[in-house]
Amino acid sequence: MTTTNPPRRFTPMSQFATDYPVLLIDNDAPIRELHNCVSERLNAVLKYLNLMACTSLPDYAENDINTVTNIALILIRDVHDVFRVIEQRGFDAPQNP
Repeated sequence: MTTTNPPRRFTPMSQFATDYPVLLIDNDAPIRELHNCVSERLNAVLKYLNLMACTSLPDYAENDINTVTNIALILIRDVHDVFRVIEQRGFDAPQNP
């Protein structure tokens, strides 16, 4: 006999700073709200990277570049995690003929 686990309501977000998931995505949140979350983060990181691409950093320190990269990585990782939930919901939804 096989048993299936019921779907979990919350999906942990990717994180590397902690061993215990502290940021969670509500799988039951309305798709529009999930999309708004993704859109906000994606637009923020695009504006941020565009600003950095147009900035001259002749006196930059290696630490500055690492900080910029880490901020972009965290935001893109958030976008990726929420997109996974949206895709799962979209692909699992029953199709009406």
